[in-house]
Amino acid sequence: MQQRTLGQHGLAVSAIGYGAMGINLAYGPGDEQEGVDTIRRAHDLGVTFFDTAELYGWGENEKVVGRAVKDFRDEIVIATKFGFTRDYGFDSRPDHIREVVENSLRYLGVDHIDVLYQHRVDPTVPIEDVAGVVKEFIDAGKVKYFGLSEAGEETIRKAHAVQPVSVLQTEYSLFERDAEQLFGVLDELGIGFVAYSPLGRGFLTGAAKPAGEYDPTDMRNTDPRWQPGNYEKNLEAVRQLGELAEAKGATVSQLALAWLLTRGEHVVPIPGTRSVARVEENTAAADLRLTPADLAALHEILPTGGFGARYAGGNVPTWV
Repeated sequence: MQQRTLGQHGLAVSAIGYGAMGINLAYGPGDEQEGVDTIRRAHDLGVTFFDTAELYGWGENEKVVGRAVKDFRDEIVIATKFGFTRDYGFDSRPDHIREVVENSLRYLGVDHIDVLYQHRVDPTVPIEDVAGVVKEFIDAGKVKYFGLSEAGEETIRKAHAVQPVSVLQTEYSLFERDAEQLFGVLDELGIGFVAYSPLGRGFLTGAAKPAGEYDPTDMRNTDPRWQPGNYEKNLEAVRQLGELAEAKGATVSQLALAWLLTRGEHVVPIPGTRSVARVEENTAAADLRLTPADLAALHEILPTGGFGARYAGGNVPTWV
């Protein structure tokens, strides 16, 4: 597995990481032992970057990740996040951050967190205060690197002035391109980029089903990309991607992840899965090389992204 460096502070990770959210949240019932097995297989295949958060089960996902990686913890980078409330509001007050970080350390069973993200910008708390608290943990050796998620240029600059930001995490895939508008400031400040939902929440695996055919707890039942009108257009795009992938002896997932790796040396996708077979497929994408002709064909199929908004009801994070 190739390695990439995120930011200017020595954060080295595998070119493809692993997102653990789906083990406990958003994609129907999960099997925690299956999640552990998948994480361990990812490590066997060279993955060194594992992403979790308080939100993903209020500590339960962090416990799964901690249990899975305990035998090789010193070989990997663990990222977690703070900033949500149980009713999906925001809370980045300094005392709350301190509480969440101490809980995360305990749930993960570690003495330090490699990457600590603010999960969402809290409009009621100055980002300078947030960065200052993270700096406290970095100075104390309990956190190594500071990250932001779904933040805009002004927030990034203000945070970076207090505690250098190593990485921004935001949704980015063949289906979702908006994050590209932030690449200029990331390059200027030397900040890496982590792409979450790099497979379009599963649509880019070639296994999408219409909304209503998933488990009732699965977010894709209400995702705009799965609704009538958008679903058929996205399905046709994936069919065309499948033809291109087949010609290269690859899968749609591998094509989508390989495309992300062409977007810059600062980009690292973190596909999530509960399947050992899927993690094997995903990690193999690091070896897939795309030619200029391939990139042109991808642009022709999806010139500006997929069809449908990111979230139902227009509840898209506002970047400030």
